[in-house]
Amino acid sequence: MKIKQRLDKIPGGLMLVPLFIGALVNTFYPHAGAYLGSFTNGILTGTVPILGVWFFCMGATIQLRASGVVLKKSGTLVVVKTITAWLVALIAAHFLPLDGVQSGFFTGISTLVLAASMNMTNGGLYASLMQQYGSKEDSAAFVLMSIESGPLLTMIILGSAGVASFEPRLFLGAVLPFILGFILGNLDDELREFFGRAVPTLIPFFAFALGGAIDLSVIRDTGLLGILLGVGVIIVTGIPLILADKFIGGGDGTAGIAASSSAGAAAATPFLIAEMNPVFKSQVASATALVATAVIVTSVLVPILTALWAKWARRGQHGAHAAVVSLD
Repeated sequence: MKIKQRLDKIPGGLMLVPLFIGALVNTFYPHAGAYLGSFTNGILTGTVPILGVWFFCMGATIQLRASGVVLKKSGTLVVVKTITAWLVALIAAHFLPLDGVQSGFFTGISTLVLAASMNMTNGGLYASLMQQYGSKEDSAAFVLMSIESGPLLTMIILGSAGVASFEPRLFLGAVLPFILGFILGNLDDELREFFGRAVPTLIPFFAFALGGAIDLSVIRDTGLLGILLGVGVIIVTGIPLILADKFIGGGDGTAGIAASSSAGAAAATPFLIAEMNPVFKSQVASATALVATAVIVTSVLVPILTALWAKWARRGQHGAHAAVVSLD
């Protein structure tokens, strides 16, 4: 059976299918983990330790010895997307209640949801799109995108937007595994390769555990809103990313639109933030469902939009080149 091949054909399938299976288990057998106990319970409820190992391995994949062009491109995209998410959170904090909208069509939308869905790029999707539509430097620019992974930037965004406060030790705890992995990966190339191989392997495990905290009725109730959230992520982050790629990164905007997706790991952010600040506990289920839906939507639309943008940009370049030739 070609299960892996079929998963790869689904946008974000390695993350979203196990998450959905975990949600099925929790919906129909909510006490399965406690009943079975031991290792099964650990897998069903072990989101935090599994993600901790994943962040460590992710940090190990980042090479400090990257070219200036690559660092410029990746740094530009990461900084612009983070600033955009921060501005959105800052505005949302003035209009939305701390626990999110509680009634009507926009039930579940909160500053946490907006920040979590907008400040993380699907690095794998970006790299694959740039291999097809960009340059080698564009493709390698995902080198710094791993910094967006995990709850740290979301914690900073929420804290600076005045939505929540986190003790310094919690910031350290959120970033320490990533830093340790980064240090080891740069001290030893073999360790970087060794730990890097575990990054995709761990994704279905933390996704399954994350789904184990979701009731499928929440996904049903937030489906349409989640779709609109995904479209909003592409529009709100895509426009500044395109402009940044053109005027700072020296590209034609293709890398910008390719970086406007939501990473699969973003679905884990509400849970992790709530673990560090209980004030968000009531939002975890709906926030996770909304962000997960946004991940699916951006994973489907971003490749299509990137292809269209690249075609349009190249047509414009060919037209400009032809005009120069005719003048000569």
